[in-house]
Amino acid sequence: MSIGCCIISTMKTSEGKITFIDLFAGIGGFHLALHNLGAKCVFAAEWDDKARETYRANFEKVEPSLFLNGSFATDITKVPASSVPSHNILCAGFPCQPFSVAGQKLGFEDTRGTLFFNIAEIIKEKQPDAFFLENVRGLKNHDGGRTFEVIRATLEGLGYSFYCQQVKASDFGLPQHRPRLFMVGFREDYNELFSFPQPVPLDYRMKDVFEANDVNKEIGFTLRVGGRGSKIDDRRNWEFYLVDGELRRITPKEGKRMQGFPDSFALPVSEVQAMKQLGNSVAVPAVQMTAERIIETINLHRRQSVLV
Repeated sequence: MSIGCCIISTMKTSEGKITFIDLFAGIGGFHLALHNLGAKCVFAAEWDDKARETYRANFEKVEPSLFLNGSFATDITKVPASSVPSHNILCAGFPCQPFSVAGQKLGFEDTRGTLFFNIAEIIKEKQPDAFFLENVRGLKNHDGGRTFEVIRATLEGLGYSFYCQQVKASDFGLPQHRPRLFMVGFREDYNELFSFPQPVPLDYRMKDVFEANDVNKEIGFTLRVGGRGSKIDDRRNWEFYLVDGELRRITPKEGKRMQGFPDSFALPVSEVQAMKQLGNSVAVPAVQMTAERIIETINLHRRQSVLV
């Protein structure tokens, strides 16, 4: 069984092509989700060479123009915000860094020296309709909660609304807990209210991932980047399962299914690298269902603007 059955159907926008940029892009979970919705990626940035290899292998045929004229950047800190193409949605699964705040003003200037500053600078310069950010759930309490407050205050200070919700992959059709923090906001001229999608029933379980009759867990462990090799009875174990009575280790095939990537998604790297890349990625259906609501809000705003 392919995880493709868990991804919601493609939604084409009737009001024109939605464009997005993909920052800290990894292997392209955001790209896949928004492409499934009919949106076009006009700029991406990822510094890791192996992740860039996987990204290119899967999206160069889909968006060939993205890989021309510097539109697939390596280091976002070296890209002037003014040179980033205009876009409707800024997407970023950004690294979490502590902010050293002199005076604790909790604003745009306080983010200097962090990778989040590059996101804020692009938003300030390009004024996209919306942003969609993803991070670990611990961001809310990171550095005593100050990191999250700087992020929220910065985005609101740039003239955007701010919606935040913790989501789990298992609430969006995937047999993996993977709690993550989603942050969404719209430019201040938007009057439309946004709401995150409601969870959907889980009808795809670990036995479907392994194509087996019986697995010792219905919902799998959250895929991780490190800590491989712990025994199945170790509390740190995240990769071993009892499958039809036999001990089996998650491979990239199962990892793709647990994250919502289709079986056809290419991982032209070693197995160790592939598992690292999947552990660093996003749960595609959770991103896609949220992005669908963002696009609906943008299209509603477009229709309302025409009527005014």
